[in-house]
Amino acid sequence: MAEEWEPKTRLGMLVKEGKITSMKEALDSRLPLKEPQIVDILLPELEDEVLDVRMVQRMTDSGRRPRFSVAAVVGNRDGFVGIGMAKGKEVGPTIRKAIDNAKLHIIEVKRGCGSWECGCGQPHSLLIKTEGRSGSARVTLKPAPRGVGLATGNTAKIILGLAGVKDVWGFTKGHTKTTVNYAYAVYNALKNLSATRMHEELSRGGE
Repeated sequence: MAEEWEPKTRLGMLVKEGKITSMKEALDSRLPLKEPQIVDILLPELEDEVLDVRMVQRMTDSGRRPRFSVAAVVGNRDGFVGIGMAKGKEVGPTIRKAIDNAKLHIIEVKRGCGSWECGCGQPHSLLIKTEGRSGSARVTLKPAPRGVGLATGNTAKIILGLAGVKDVWGFTKGHTKTTVNYAYAVYNALKNLSATRMHEELSRGGE
């Protein structure tokens, strides 16, 4: 039987006491998110997926020792997504750590219908164009009409799908073949979007 969670942070205590009941409230509180159990409680339907697993050889006095680097993404397919990385000696525990780290970096993705070709008012795409970068990888995401789908690379499709974005145009520059940089460029684009202050009518999808 799993041990009962005893929160160690103010945000964790507020969640366990039932004073914060949604992920949006938790993020809006501006309190640091340092316990993955908070996300487990507020987003019980959260899904996770491993984006990249790499083995790194490390030289020691006793010879080569393999270590693993893992990148993972989590999302509820309804406006929340996070990315995390971890390194460790064994694959299984490192994957679990990467997923927990992804939970600690979860963000709210502002969705809407920002395509002039559509105008349906439903949150199937993005509200406005957004850009993100990581290392030499640069990503531009633009609103697309319903039915276009995710016109992006496979890594971006996974992240956007878990964020709940169904239609988008994606454009890339730089070394996007590096999975981790590409993933973080997409994540940063969504993060930059969520940080943008929207006008009230834009937030309603241009109704």
